[in-house]
Amino acid sequence: MLVSLVSNPRIRRVVRETVGGLPRQFWWLWVSTLVNRLGSFVVTFLALYLTAERGYSPSYAGLVASLFGLGSAISAVGAGVLTDRIGRRPTLVAAQLGTAVSTAVLGFVDGQVAIAAVAFLVGLCNNATRPPTSAIIADLVPAEDRVRAYSLNYWAINIGFGLSAAAAGLIATHGYLTLFLLDALTTLVCAVVIFVRIPETKPQASPEHPADAAEPKTSLLTVLRDAPFMALVGLTLMVALLFQQGSTTLAVDMGASGITSTEYGLVIGLNGLLIVVLQIPLTRWMEGRSRTGLLIASCLLTGWGFGLAALAGSSAWLFALSVGVWTVGEILHTPVMMGLIAELAPTHARGRYQGVYSLSWSLASLLGPAGGGLLLQYAGPAALWLACGAVGTVAALGYVALARRTGAAGRRTGAVTEVAAPAAEAAAEVEKAPAGA
Repeated sequence: MLVSLVSNPRIRRVVRETVGGLPRQFWWLWVSTLVNRLGSFVVTFLALYLTAERGYSPSYAGLVASLFGLGSAISAVGAGVLTDRIGRRPTLVAAQLGTAVSTAVLGFVDGQVAIAAVAFLVGLCNNATRPPTSAIIADLVPAEDRVRAYSLNYWAINIGFGLSAAAAGLIATHGYLTLFLLDALTTLVCAVVIFVRIPETKPQASPEHPADAAEPKTSLLTVLRDAPFMALVGLTLMVALLFQQGSTTLAVDMGASGITSTEYGLVIGLNGLLIVVLQIPLTRWMEGRSRTGLLIASCLLTGWGFGLAALAGSSAWLFALSVGVWTVGEILHTPVMMGLIAELAPTHARGRYQGVYSLSWSLASLLGPAGGGLLLQYAGPAALWLACGAVGTVAALGYVALARRTGAAGRRTGAVTEVAAPAAEAAAEVEKAPAGA
């Protein structure tokens, strides 16, 4: 039966259209991302390790998580600058080596101050991989294929994360140190793969057109003054704040509603399962559709997906429905937004733009759990989930207003003639910004 499926012309055509036409170097990056996420044990189990294994208080575990997030926020911008200055590959390899070393050290270190300091370093190095990875994809992949490429990369992240989360519980029975060392080892393997298989992709100016003459100077301040781009970052922050509730306040509310830990694991596991199953077919469905329409739909699905939790009560099935709805919003939002950011960023400043964009997710990891927790404690679960619906609606309206202002409402994903992907058009868009890069 498997042979007949593989030989089916229609299936072969679908597979070819889904994964075909992408550079070989992209697939090496894809493999390294998958391997890295397969070993991403520490971030998932850090709070449990600190409380159950080391005996520290939940408040201390929260402090460590915040320091990890602080390191991520700092590195989002710093790694973006380094990606443009010293190159994509050296920044990515250095970040992975730093992550491997600091993760291994975290497994051995003792004492509250020492653990907190090393956790900050892990966050600093771990998140520094995002800007160069995103810039490499933008450098390697033609504009019309970028949404598909970012979707495939996101698919690898979720496959690896889902399998690692399932395996981590079993591995932890042999000691948490094993988790730390395996995590460090897989990250080290990724650094080797990147160093050996992926060349430096940072565009180089030709002798006839020196960089100083061909490209305007783009500082970090220039990026921050790019009003349309920063509006996208702000809207992304709103959506990211919603996603943070899925790993924090959702668990608290479900526990208070009498949902068992086993049921919670099955419900939240639906998120990763749906991404693995639906990412590719939904990516194919998104091709040629309005980019603004997809972003609006993703905001509404995300916001009111979480809003459905207000009706769940003690029903695990209704909580699962809520997770299913906002997961579809997540699938729509991430690749479209990553492709859009790659288009808006000038070629010589992709690292800075990707770094500032990544900052929105880092800030959400700092603000989301705290804000959601306070709202849940003092206003109740119904207020929290309805507020999520309101935030999603405001974000959707923000995309409508931004599209009207920039004239981007008609652009479509995967369509070369309608996307602001060609270099000349992308540069023209950026130059229209108040402090155009």
